[in-house]
Amino acid sequence: MADSIICARAFAFSVRLLELCRKLWARGPVGRHIASELLRCGPSIGANAEEAQDGQTKPDFIAKMAISRKESRETLYWLRLSVATNTTTLQEIEWELKEAGELRAMIVRAIRTAQSNSSRKPGVGPKTLSP
Repeated sequence: MADSIICARAFAFSVRLLELCRKLWARGPVGRHIASELLRCGPSIGANAEEAQDGQTKPDFIAKMAISRKESRETLYWLRLSVATNTTTLQEIEWELKEAGELRAMIVRAIRTAQSNSSRKPGVGPKTLSP
């Protein structure tokens, strides 16, 4: 099975986000609080997507990806808050904002695809050739 593009991008996102958190930590109490929250939710996007890859069932896959979706939304919140509080500038976190949004969109599509595939009834779909 090929590696998931979501997992690969989420890993790269986590690496960059952790570097951003190092910078935020040095920016006082607000920066430390935002960094703490980002340290928790940002890497969780990829961790849950990775865990979903070995989901035991389709509902398990969907549940793990739904957690990843929620973590991506929370990450976007903290990134926006960092700009609103002048802890960072929009230019400083432009890539992180864009990538978190794109990851979220990819995760939403993966969930929708899995949900639509799981609603099919057995025996419905492409016919297989008999030997």
